[in-house]
Amino acid sequence: MPLKLSLKPGEKFVLNGAVVQNGDRRGVLILQNKASVLREKDILQPEDVNTPSRRIYFQVMLMYIDAAGADKYYDEFVCRMSEFMDAIRNPEILSECVTVSRSCLQRDYYKALLSCRKLIAYEDMRLRNDPAGLSADSD
Repeated sequence: MPLKLSLKPGEKFVLNGAVVQNGDRRGVLILQNKASVLREKDILQPEDVNTPSRRIYFQVMLMYIDAAGADKYYDEFVCRMSEFMDAIRNPEILSECVTVSRSCLQRDYYKALLSCRKLIAYEDMRLRNDPAGLSADSD
């Protein structure tokens, strides 16, 4: 099944490890076969890797972008995931950690990235001291 990407002017994305940037107009790209694609908004920069869940996401992202070299990122992923799971008591989030780990073992890194977003959202909520997730953000 083809993947259709609608791109904003100047939007960047990673395609099989190469950074690609759209021109000065909106564009549409249709990928006819399986490829590793990550939009600019989903790319975590090294300077933004500043929490435990983001450290996990970053390692999974590297495995996704560089699937051929994924083994070199896996050990760091396991270390970061173990630390995270040791600190978490929420059963739903622990279950999500297992989902991320399973997805990585199956080399389904995109699915793992989606699950990592849930870890990041949970961590952000906790860091705001908002156990119910009901803060009134003005962003």
